[in-house]
Amino acid sequence: MPKCCPSLPTHADHLIWVESYGQVPHAVCSELCPVGTRRARIKGRPSCCFDCVPCADGTITNQSGALDCTLCPEEYWSNEGRSRCILKYVEVLSFEDTLGIILTAVSLVGASLTLATTVIFLVFRHTPVVRANNSELSALLLLSLFLCFLCPLTFIAEPTAWSCMLRHTAFGVTFALCISCVLGKTLVVITAFRATLPGVTQFGPVQQRIIVYSCTAVQVFICILWLSITPPYPQKRHKNRKIIVECNTGSDTAFYAVLGYIGLLSGICLVLAFLARKLPDNFNEAKLITFSMLVFCAVWITFIPAYVSSPGKYTVAVEIFAILSSAFGLLVCIFAPKCYVIIFQPEKNTRKHVMGKVPKSEL
Repeated sequence: MPKCCPSLPTHADHLIWVESYGQVPHAVCSELCPVGTRRARIKGRPSCCFDCVPCADGTITNQSGALDCTLCPEEYWSNEGRSRCILKYVEVLSFEDTLGIILTAVSLVGASLTLATTVIFLVFRHTPVVRANNSELSALLLLSLFLCFLCPLTFIAEPTAWSCMLRHTAFGVTFALCISCVLGKTLVVITAFRATLPGVTQFGPVQQRIIVYSCTAVQVFICILWLSITPPYPQKRHKNRKIIVECNTGSDTAFYAVLGYIGLLSGICLVLAFLARKLPDNFNEAKLITFSMLVFCAVWITFIPAYVSSPGKYTVAVEIFAILSSAFGLLVCIFAPKCYVIIFQPEKNTRKHVMGKVPKSEL
């Protein structure tokens, strides 16, 4: 130390720090970054000078002064403080969800109404309204509607390999059977009033069975090909804080082929029923079928854009809603008027009313 300069005290106790109010100042530019943040150097400043930047979503730091944030594993996400990784929320339409409970209840109500309709038709099976309604086709149609109402139950809860295959194929086959029965009933209505014309072959029970079973068999064949080549399977989609568990169709072509075939059958049925709407029938069978097919087609036309644009579990909810809406449309339009006559207007449950031979003054 030069003699011209006074010597500095060598003990900290002898130093007086004015700016720090008597405390020893920190010889650093920046404090340690807290947990949940990382260090970011400031350009043009010494390495001890840095900013503390919060970790991005999905990354954490669990110690102070970390240089980089650590990425959470795929099944995890960062908490609010970015200090630890937590399990992602699994999003799936379950029986515990409010939406799942509502859809399950509606599904069971529809199945119960179908069973009630079946009981009514069995109890009054010898009356003209039921006998004129083709018992075999009506029984098959009610069976297929009952299965259609139960189909949504396979869409609820976390999907598995078996449930993914079951939900789509069961839906496709049951609705194909349902529309095939309606098609058979439409052909019965048309041929019933043309049977007296020369050269017209009667559309009897054998022909009805051929139509129903052959149309359904085509859908069964499509579903077998689908399951054999590219079957549906469960998949997980990671989206920020949640994991969306859903069924992948395996093949969009096969999925839309199933929908397209149902649409083809319903379109044919709609055209035939519309052409037969003016045939004499006091219970308006052809008109009721026309209206039911209009409801059915409207539901499934609006289904496709809604299905594509709905996120997460709401995709499944949209599909369930379409199934239930179309099934209710068929049940109400085709069977409700007949059940109303059987229960509340038994005076119209006569052969004359069914054949349309009652004078208008008596109607």
